[in-house]
Amino acid sequence: MKVPSSLEPLMECMMIDEVLYRLMSGKEAEVFVVRKDQEIFCAKVYKESNNRSFRQMATYTEGRKVRDSRQSRAMQKKSKFGRKETESEWQRAEVDALYLLADAGVRVPHARAFIDGVLLMEMICDESGDPAPRLHEVDFSPDQAATCFRFLVGEATRMLCAGIVHGDLSEFNVLLAFDGPVIIDFPQAVMATANNAFMFFQRDVNQLRAFFAKFAPEVAQSDYAPEIWAHFQRGKLLPDTPLTGTFQHSKRAADVRSVMDNIQGAKDDEDERRGVKRKVNFRRDR
Repeated sequence: MKVPSSLEPLMECMMIDEVLYRLMSGKEAEVFVVRKDQEIFCAKVYKESNNRSFRQMATYTEGRKVRDSRQSRAMQKKSKFGRKETESEWQRAEVDALYLLADAGVRVPHARAFIDGVLLMEMICDESGDPAPRLHEVDFSPDQAATCFRFLVGEATRMLCAGIVHGDLSEFNVLLAFDGPVIIDFPQAVMATANNAFMFFQRDVNQLRAFFAKFAPEVAQSDYAPEIWAHFQRGKLLPDTPLTGTFQHSKRAADVRSVMDNIQGAKDDEDERRGVKRKVNFRRDR
């Protein structure tokens, strides 16, 4: 096939010898199957922000740290340089996540290199050596579905122990390789310390639950996300922590007034610290 312009620099520097075919085109990237000598692997080419359909990037990037203060200021101001750095950080997030998770023992593709917005990585194959299918392309028996679901809950737990929440884990971001599931696509990965991390973790687990429940209805009765998160918050979560898939939710109504009073109290303390004068409104109780 004709070599895409994005892959020409890799051909010129002899990182790859041939582009075989385009494997897929997603919301934030295109993936090509490429060859170097006798080895076949994948090249993930990230799309420019104006060509991506991915939305609400700021929701996912909360808590990510930028090493350079100049870069950070430019990204906040959204200057031309800042937008370029934002794109670069978005891409590097996946590369960093792949290396970190591979070291933690999570089943992810092994990254080879990241050059000029192109991620070279292991090609995940099925029994025939062809590109592995995504979960949504596979029919499962009830036993297979229940087993695969529990395995992926374990992988989500292992990721959380490594400090990362996938952020978009579903049947579309898991490949079924010849030796089991492999999790892919991490540019939207969320730091486990972010304020919204539990929301994404719970959605990840529940999306998997909804998919596998189509094949194994008993899966729908599980409630792993809050159980795992409770262990994590207590600092007791390990990759091999025994899980039951059940969780006793509190039935006590939330004390909204107390929460709002605490928020207002914190605001008043901050205003006082900064010397901010505020207007006092008197209310006549009826």
